[in-house]
Amino acid sequence: MSTPPPQPPQQPRQTGLIVGLAFVGVFGYIVVNVVVGFAALATESSVGVGVGAAFLAVFALGLGLVLVFMRKPWSQGLGMGLMIGWALVSIASAGFCTGLNPGLYA
Repeated sequence: MSTPPPQPPQQPRQTGLIVGLAFVGVFGYIVVNVVVGFAALATESSVGVGVGAAFLAVFALGLGLVLVFMRKPWSQGLGMGLMIGWALVSIASAGFCTGLNPGLYA
């Protein structure tokens, strides 16, 4: 009887890295949101708020998706964190801080 070939070593799990970088992504999004929010409100126009809202959505969702699809543990955590940050800020501020609230454009 022959012995089966040895199993290749398993990759160590990167769950802690992904979760940690997700928190970094959430915090990073909040920092960017504060800067863009003040800049958008300083324009005192609905166009400035719209441009700021579009930038925040593209930054968080677009860059987040690109990072997740890179399929590396660090990029997946950071990308998910950016998208989670956008969603949490949108929910917590009823869309005011991300430009989703239609009352901002009236």
